[in-house]
Amino acid sequence: MPSRSSRRRGSRRAPAAVAACAAAGPSVLLGGAPAASADAADGAGAADRNVAFTITDPRITESSGLAVSRKHPGITYTHNDSGGVAQVFALGPDGTTRAVLTFAGARARDWEAMAVGADERGRPAIYVADIGDNLGGAWPYVTVYRIPEPERMRSQTLRATAFKIKYEDGPRNAETMMINPRTNRLYIASKLFSGALYEAPKRLRAQGFNRMRKVGDAPAIATDGAFAPDGRSYVIRTYFGARVYSVNADGRPGKSLRSVSLPMQEQGESIAYTADGRSLLAGSEGSGQPVYKVALPDDARPTPTSTPAAAKGKDDADRGHRDATETRAGLFLVLAIAAVVGYGLVRRRRS
Repeated sequence: MPSRSSRRRGSRRAPAAVAACAAAGPSVLLGGAPAASADAADGAGAADRNVAFTITDPRITESSGLAVSRKHPGITYTHNDSGGVAQVFALGPDGTTRAVLTFAGARARDWEAMAVGADERGRPAIYVADIGDNLGGAWPYVTVYRIPEPERMRSQTLRATAFKIKYEDGPRNAETMMINPRTNRLYIASKLFSGALYEAPKRLRAQGFNRMRKVGDAPAIATDGAFAPDGRSYVIRTYFGARVYSVNADGRPGKSLRSVSLPMQEQGESIAYTADGRSLLAGSEGSGQPVYKVALPDDARPTPTSTPAAAKGKDDADRGHRDATETRAGLFLVLAIAAVVGYGLVRRRRS
């Protein structure tokens, strides 16, 4: 989602009432109801939803991405949304900031996601995706920035490499960026209703544009995603829950396995796998937010010799409760966002 400053800018471009509703997020549109039910039936009980840590740094007000370090056990990276300094915060197991990594040569226009991958030499690297586009095509291209994961966990400035991104079927808003640890290939899932999953070239290049090719579908209103540490599955979350997918033998996205419910959050926009791949970390925008550790059901945990099996029976925990009140509220959210995007597209055509 956009930062508070960009929400204010958006309200001047779109009808005030609609823009305010869409920018407010699901916690407002649902009348204070949780974005995702904590007791939706997915085989994981409330005891499996523990607070891993709480983000205490007052500078982190819009945590919009999470990634677990490969080099520093216990470190989880996060970043703010937009309108601030191009920085990543390294959080310890207790949620306190251990270091701040500043991206030299980068700008934080609308940072929405992050992942830990590798550079050309196979060294761990931190990728941050400046891929938000709340007017659904206002930006001709978006950018993914990369810095090396530092050897020492201390605050420092690191030169960022910029990769310009274009989609084969035109600009779009996105908040989900993932990197397969087995292939180091980058994926982006678009937001809104006709969600799609896009695959980057095998190797990103810093010159020219990297064109993303559509390779599958994604949930509507996707706000973040991540690959499992072993690369055998991946997860995409929305405001309402999450869905786990398999990965094919060639490393490309596979079929849907099952849904996973998430605890209620103020504005759930980040997700990552724990280092052991057995649980998810789910975070939210807002000051002083907890990051939840959600245990994955057994059938969503890949083993070294097999691919997880798809769930049987009811599988809609990622969509929240189905009572009439929340159904109407969810519909209102969809219509509000559609109005904002449609207004932006009309303005583009007239300009």
